[in-house]
Amino acid sequence: MLITAQKPLEVQPRDMTNILKFKEKKEITDINVRNKRVLVRVDFNVPMDEDGNITDDRRIRYTLPTIYYLLNENCKIIMMSHWGRPKGKIVPSLKMDAIARRLRELLPLYRIYKADSCIGKEVKELSNKLNQQQILLLENTRFYPEEVKNDDEFARNLALHADVFINDAFATAHREHASNCGVAKYVEEKGYGFLMAKELKFLSSTIAEPQRPLTAIIGGVKIEDKLPAIKNLIGLADNILIGGGLTYTVLLALGYDVGKSVRDLNKVEIVKQYLEEAKKVGTSIYIPSDVIVTEDLRRIVPVETVPTTNIQKNQIGADIGPQTIQDYKEVLMNSKEVLWTGPLGIFETKEFEKGTRELAQFLVEQNITTFVGGGDSAAAFEKFDFEKDISFVSTGGGASLAVMKGELLPAIDFL
Repeated sequence: MLITAQKPLEVQPRDMTNILKFKEKKEITDINVRNKRVLVRVDFNVPMDEDGNITDDRRIRYTLPTIYYLLNENCKIIMMSHWGRPKGKIVPSLKMDAIARRLRELLPLYRIYKADSCIGKEVKELSNKLNQQQILLLENTRFYPEEVKNDDEFARNLALHADVFINDAFATAHREHASNCGVAKYVEEKGYGFLMAKELKFLSSTIAEPQRPLTAIIGGVKIEDKLPAIKNLIGLADNILIGGGLTYTVLLALGYDVGKSVRDLNKVEIVKQYLEEAKKVGTSIYIPSDVIVTEDLRRIVPVETVPTTNIQKNQIGADIGPQTIQDYKEVLMNSKEVLWTGPLGIFETKEFEKGTRELAQFLVEQNITTFVGGGDSAAAFEKFDFEKDISFVSTGGGASLAVMKGELLPAIDFL
């Protein structure tokens, strides 16, 4: 259902200064790393099941090109990452042991050690004793409250491990923490790795010179994260397709009842402003014309399809409906490039996966250039086995959104 006036897009001038800032910094190949101790910030914040098994090692695998490059340069590699949200305390289930085991499986020809801490005399001795082509994985950086505070002393102690600092953690590049920002102040030679470069180059080129028509699919539950991205996409995207939890805040802004569906009352007025701006510049915004609803997400009964203009007070919207799927396919068919962030329904549940699955499959079958913005979107594409067929799947949803919003990524700024 089209809710903004359909008119030619008046492309708004975009300030690319922040987005292209990474080009002023050094890539790993610009630095002489041969035979040096290289401290690498990676993002190994991977999902884990109840038995402590890693269920998705994509972020580990995607860092391998940087690791192999450093191994071939005869480096001593010290790697650091956060895992989960231990809130500055040691949480046994979030120790990096499982990460170390997976690294040893992926790199069976190399010696990989795992430290019990990040800083201090013992771990410093371990990093000093490393031989060339050996790897030391530091303990979870978020076991230290100083990490999220970007504490200078903590960052300085991390930097003692390094002759060179390489940041390859795109997924956390939007966070100003000690291990990806502060540490850079204390290491003279620094730059970014291959994964960071790949993410930034693809996303910045998409925003700077998109193929048109450009369509953005915006879904997911975190409304406060998605609205700034929509603001930046108005005047950039020819079309914006709304799904997920964002749908119901938009419906409220249009004066409709959304029952018990997720929504953000504090954002209704902002949504109204964005809709008016979209009308002025010619960005066409679409919302679902029908949705799949239930009365109880735990028992998932009953499940039915209703028009978005007729959601009852006891109903919860959980996926886009069949008519919306068809409508969105028609928009996508005429698109040259697609930005997708956030699933269109509760894709983890079979009853509410159809919208996300069918549109993902459609993009693959039509071979439409598509950038998938990490997080739940990437998990959905992996679940449906479309990840290898799509143009680009990012490791970082939050960082991707920050770039779309035109923000300067702190991790790049500190380099």
